[in-house]
Amino acid sequence: MFFSGWDGIWRTGVVGLCAYAGLVGVLRITGKRTLSKMNAFDLVVTVALGSTLATVLLSKDVALAEGVTAFLLLASAQYAVTWMSLRSHWFRGWIKAEPRALLREGQLIIDALKAERVTPDEVDAAIRRSGHSDAAEIALVMLETDGSMSVVPMRR
Repeated sequence: MFFSGWDGIWRTGVVGLCAYAGLVGVLRITGKRTLSKMNAFDLVVTVALGSTLATVLLSKDVALAEGVTAFLLLASAQYAVTWMSLRSHWFRGWIKAEPRALLREGQLIIDALKAERVTPDEVDAAIRRSGHSDAAEIALVMLETDGSMSVVPMRR
């Protein structure tokens, strides 16, 4: 249970280094966007790449070549989606969510909170993370397309 032999350790080490090199190569070829978190699809690709790397490292049933193929497939799918979203307004709207105001001039927008399934406490936490203690100091809180909240203070 704690140790089943050196073969598994050697395999994990060798395949791990090769899989890591393969992933770095794919990421260098496909660019920074592959690991971005600009929208939900980008996040899914990033998580899937990590999951694939873990599977290649730990499963004897998945060959290194299959893992690298999976890396290439995920990066290619992400490239195709971003290429289409740059060229098609309809496709971009289908893939990418629009930012939404959750608070304006210190007042929560209750309909937006309900629609986006965000609690007032989560908005308050975002305000505190931005270094402010009172919603009255805030001009705008936006729920961004990547799920983060941007806080814009009022001008003084």
